[in-house]
Amino acid sequence: MKPAEQRIATSVLVIGTGGSGLRAAIQLAERGTDVLVVGKRPSTDAHTTLAAGGINAALGTMDPEDSWQQHAADTLKESYFLADPHTVRIVAEGAARGIADLERWGMPFAREADGRISQRYFGAHTFRRTAFAGDYTGLEIQRTLVNRARQLNVRIIDTMYVTRILTRDGVVFGAYGFDTEDGTRYVIHADAVILAAGGHTRIWRRTSSRRDENTGDSFRLALTAGARIRDPELVQFHPSGLIEPENAAGTLVSEAARGEGGILRNRLGERFMERYDPLRMELSTRDRVALAAYTEIKEGRGTPHGGVWLDVSHLPRETIMQRLPRVYQTLLELQMLDITTTPIEIAPTAHYSMGGVWVRSEDHGTGIEGLYAIGEASSGLHGANRLGGNSLIELLVYGRIVGDTAADYSAALGAQQRSAAAVAEARDEVDQLLAADGPENVRSLQRAVRDTMTEHAGVVRDEHGLQAGLARLDDIETTAKNVGVHPDLAGFQDLAHAFDLRSSLVAARATVEAAIERRETRGCHNRSDFPNLDESLRVNMVWSGPGNVVREPVAETPVEIAALVREVSSAGKLVE
Repeated sequence: MKPAEQRIATSVLVIGTGGSGLRAAIQLAERGTDVLVVGKRPSTDAHTTLAAGGINAALGTMDPEDSWQQHAADTLKESYFLADPHTVRIVAEGAARGIADLERWGMPFAREADGRISQRYFGAHTFRRTAFAGDYTGLEIQRTLVNRARQLNVRIIDTMYVTRILTRDGVVFGAYGFDTEDGTRYVIHADAVILAAGGHTRIWRRTSSRRDENTGDSFRLALTAGARIRDPELVQFHPSGLIEPENAAGTLVSEAARGEGGILRNRLGERFMERYDPLRMELSTRDRVALAAYTEIKEGRGTPHGGVWLDVSHLPRETIMQRLPRVYQTLLELQMLDITTTPIEIAPTAHYSMGGVWVRSEDHGTGIEGLYAIGEASSGLHGANRLGGNSLIELLVYGRIVGDTAADYSAALGAQQRSAAAVAEARDEVDQLLAADGPENVRSLQRAVRDTMTEHAGVVRDEHGLQAGLARLDDIETTAKNVGVHPDLAGFQDLAHAFDLRSSLVAARATVEAAIERRETRGCHNRSDFPNLDESLRVNMVWSGPGNVVREPVAETPVEIAALVREVSSAGKLVE
């Protein structure tokens, strides 16, 4: 019997129900443009809800001398000058408007006694420019956006797994997918598609992403549509992920814990950041803190479970309860541990994809007509090290811009050419997987990818390990041709997992191949065989499929921004 297939038409399709997707949808709805948002998990529980610490904007509420120019300079400096200066300017300059939008929609920011929005320091910011809502900032932003989308009657289907973006002659005309609960197929016709399906950090064993999210879906969808991937090797390992219990390994302890005065110690009780960044200590950048912790563990000074201690117990109890409520609650629930009296055992965890789909800075177009990418799915803002708090403001700034761009594109479209062959190809891809009855288990192959990436492409890399990782990925890809897919009464999650595996393999290969080409140590990318920064490699690595990596030059930093940049120190940066 032929599977049920529904046809839906919309002006703009948004893939992904997180902060960036919803912000774009809100802009489209406010413009009066028909929009449909689809995702594979409930919009109220999208990955954005996990962002804890805060959102950056040079509001000057605490430090009046702050400016968007200084925000841009800090961002470029900490990107190790791999960020696109125009993208950085757009975000830094548009940040205050992004905060004002949230305020208008009811976001409950923490405030000073006189009503000003509170702002706190995050590592490597010149001034206090991180606004927050306790340590639930991402959750409150997501709630605010969901509520606004509901007010505007935005259509959201959050049980849809998109398997392919549909194109004809390099122009988008929609997408194909299936319902994860009942298997119903969908052909969605759309003038424009906005890809907001997150990053690829779930391809490592210890990650701040939950199961079945950030599996590299954006990479595979973009690639099959003809787009390219930029800087996939630049992945931020957050310094503080939980180690225990195993089913929650990688769960983040917010950077706010360090921002509020938390101290890092090794097994010997040494405050080890003195060795790596004596000036900024625990307020150093994420890449340095993660590398410092990794080095302490690797050199045998780690805690019993292979981590380091993060201690906030010296802080006043009321500070912890007011400023770190989520950390307090999480540790009680997961470990029955009271952080007001006991240190937390943490280790670096794969946290954020700083690379992503190649996009133009002005409108996040992908080079494929009608296809845009935003949020963690895109690239350009973060370079080799993302400043804490920058990703949440990026969602708001580019969500608005891309919403406007897609609305204009749809309105100006005279006619749209579709392709029955493209739809048939997408349909066949699903049919073939559903018919797969091989002996290999999808879940065990996903684990094999995570083990491979952890072992060969983790915090520190080298040529030998990366090449071994590539050979292992070849083996997994061969094995993956013999998987069995068995949907049952509980739904079509097995089919979703099979597509997740395909995405993870694409993302893993892109990451390893680009990492091989980046023969230097810069920001989050540590090569023990090339421990120094190589000025000739101040380029973006652009990947367009297996074996295809090209170097793309990065634009020069504008003079007025460059004047605000301090020299990037490499002290405490080297592994060996």
